[in-house]
Formats: sequence, structure tokens, C-alpha cells
Amino acid sequence: MRRSLMRIGSELRDGGDVELVTNPFDGSAVGEVCRGGAADMQDAIAAAVEGFEVMRRLPVHERVGILESVAGLLGEREEDLSQLMARESGKPIRFCRGEVRRARVTFSLSAAEARRPTGEVLPIDLEARAEGRLCLYERVPRGPVAAIAPFNFPLNLIAHKLGPAFAVGASVVLKPPPQCPLTGHVLGDLFAEAGLPDGALNILHCDPEVAQLMVEDDRLAVLSFTGSDVVGWKLKRLAGRKQVLLELGGNAPCILDETADLDAVLGPITVGAWANAGQVCIKIQRVLVHDALYDEFLDRFIQASEAVRCGDPLDEDTVVGPLIEAQHVERVLTWIEEARAGGARVHCGGRAEGQVVLPTVLTGVTPDMRVSKDEVFGPVTVVEPFGRFEEALDLANAGRFGLQAGIFTRNIDHALLAYRELDYGGVLINDIPTFRVDNFPYGGTKDSGFGREGVRFAMDEMSEPKVLIMRGMPG
Repeated sequence: MRRSLMRIGSELRDGGDVELVTNPFDGSAVGEVCRGGAADMQDAIAAAVEGFEVMRRLPVHERVGILESVAGLLGEREEDLSQLMARESGKPIRFCRGEVRRARVTFSLSAAEARRPTGEVLPIDLEARAEGRLCLYERVPRGPVAAIAPFNFPLNLIAHKLGPAFAVGASVVLKPPPQCPLTGHVLGDLFAEAGLPDGALNILHCDPEVAQLMVEDDRLAVLSFTGSDVVGWKLKRLAGRKQVLLELGGNAPCILDETADLDAVLGPITVGAWANAGQVCIKIQRVLVHDALYDEFLDRFIQASEAVRCGDPLDEDTVVGPLIEAQHVERVLTWIEEARAGGARVHCGGRAEGQVVLPTVLTGVTPDMRVSKDEVFGPVTVVEPFGRFEEALDLANAGRFGLQAGIFTRNIDHALLAYRELDYGGVLINDIPTFRVDNFPYGGTKDSGFGREGVRFAMDEMSEPKVLIMRGMPG
């Protein structure tokens, strides 16, 4: 059984505190991981500071070569990584394979963006006193990056931190997801194999109080965090003068106006609601359906939801695997029961088999219920009717999240109105809000985040402009 060691500078450190990583579906052992303490974190930060001095001077062609090599290695080891990811996180194998392929794209994009010009020449002789000078700027890395990654995409969301950081010439201290850290450690091995300098990537599985040390330490110039809104905003308050990038939660709406084609939209909406047991920050949590289509959509959506394969994440057909931890099963079922007690109707699901919560469709939900106003992060979807399209936009905007929203319509006026009026980081027309490609600016408004991911946009967050003004020797 594999034991993942702490990666600190040039050292693979075997700590005495070892945790067993188990499969959330059946409890079987997957591997072991060493857990670091405060002293290990201090060593990792110091190693990242030293590694930054190497990385910021590393020629572009070397950074590009490393990133492209890792993209290639991921392709060679796709199945092994997918199997590991499915076993340690409970994510269905079909989605794990897709995630490995996305991570390859993320690192390839990072290599391509490293080649792109990062500055420009500016006219400076705007007045007589500035004549005879050349002014240009380039973007340079702010400093070492503190990266904290979540369990639901244990490879690609790490890639969205490492790829941009290495592309700009920064080093990283990475805290992989605590529930499934092994994939992140394997990725560290691949970077070492690709020739990444010592200290450029330091990986430490640790408790939250130990991770807080890197959030508060001013030697790390950037914090990139993906996770819950409660934790994210707390870390921002602790981060001091760091540049902070937060990709937080959501309760994504999907609106169907009276022109939507139910035959075309039912399949994508079913996947967007239930994939990975709803443990996706842009999963469809609310479906807002025009009165003219509501009854038919609801009937068909319930039937499709009851037919979704649930269970073993290693089954090729599974869509809904286990929730990551038993405590989240209890939380999701509690929220469902609260809604039922408040008058909502449970049309299917509403129960669990082990750690697998069955797809649950609710109607009659009120805005104050947690299944509506908060992020369920589980296989629960609310279906609501509306009359006027503007009413649907108001319902979508009423919550505290604003990550992505999906609209299905043949009405161009509705499409443009939705884009103008929805307070979301992304508005998707004739697509589900769960859609993401790894190059566009991804992030949210309100409680959904701060800053933007997407390789080039994360690179901007991790770097800053540095100006050169030059003139000939006076005299």
C-alpha cells in the first residue's frame, strides 16, 4: 500500500504521524499519508522561499518544458490516476477520466500562456519633461503561493493552482484535500520526474490549524483557495497583505423559458444535477421552469433522476457515488427533512444507502430553506415554476451566491436580458451552469468568490506589473 510522504524542498519526509486513506464507498484502504505539523510547515514555507528565487529566474523554455512534460505524463498514466482518484474520493470513474484529461489541458494551457507576452511598451513622452525615454513593463511573480485545494476535483483544481504559478515563475506550498490527498502527492511525483526544481513544489497534508500558518505567513505572497465560502472568507481575513484568490461555492440556477426544448435539455440537466453526487460548486441546485412546461418537465425529470445509476464509483455507469464523508450524508438528509417539515414535497430520493444519498427532487420549497438559500453540495435539486421571465431572473438573483447560471431559450431578448441582469460570474445560454472549460475567467460574485481562475486570469492574480523606464546618459 502506497505511503505518500511530505514533499519539502529536496526532501521526501516520512513523518511519524501517518493517516490511513479509505474509500468513502466501502471503507476499503486506499493508501497512507504522512501528516505534517507546525515545524514541517515552517520548513515547507522556507523551502518555497528558496524555491521562488530559482523559479523566478528559470527561463521560459524550461518552465514550458516542465509543464508540457507533466501534461504528457498524465496522458500516459490516465487510467492509474483515474482509479486512484475514484477510490480515494468516491468520484465515479467516468468523471475521473474526464478530470485527468482536463488537467492535461490545464497544464498545456499553462505552458502556452507562459510563452505569451506579459507586458507592452508604453508611450511616455506625453509631456516635454518625459522626452527621450523608453517605458515598458512586464508581469513578474508576486512571490511564493499558498495553495489549498478541495476534494471534489482532487487533480484539476490543483492543476489550476500549480499550472499558473509555475507559468509565471512562482513556487508553491500545496495543502491537498484532506479527505483524498494521494492524487496530489502523485502529481508532485510527476513534477519531480519532469525536472521541476527542488523547493518549487512543497506538499504537506496537515490539519487546518497548521495550514493556517501559511495563510498568515507574509513570506507567501499569494493565497489561492478553493472550498466553502465560510472557510474562504475567514482565510481572507487572516491573509494580511497577500493577494487572495477565492473560488467558493454556489447554488446554481438553471432557467427554462417557454421556448425550451425539453427533449434537448433533459439529458444535460440530469447530468448537471447529479454528477459526482452533486459535489460540484456549479451543480444544478435550482431548476426554474416556465408554467407552460413545468408539469411535463417535473414528471420527466423525476423519471430520469430515478433511473440514474448510483453506487460503486468504480462501476463504469455510475453517476452518483458516495458523499465524501458520513457527516455530509447526515447534513444533506437533515436539510431535506427540514424542507419536508416546512411543507416541501420530496418526489424521489430523500434517503441514503450507506454514504450514497439517492437523487432527491424537491418542490414547494421556500426561499428561507437551506436547500434553496445555501449550497447543498449533494444530490438535491429544487424545481420551481415561474410566470414571467423577469420573475425567474429575480428568483435567481435573490440568493447570496453568484457563480454561474444557465438559461435555455430560443428568445434572443431573454438571452440578452439574462446576461445583463443576472449577478453571476458566468451566464451560459442554452447550456447548463455546470459547464466549464479551463481557459475562461471562472469565478463568482457575492459569496461565490474573489478574483478569477482560468489559467491566464489566475496568472494575472499571481503576478504584478514591473516597470522599466530608460533613457540615455544625461550630459
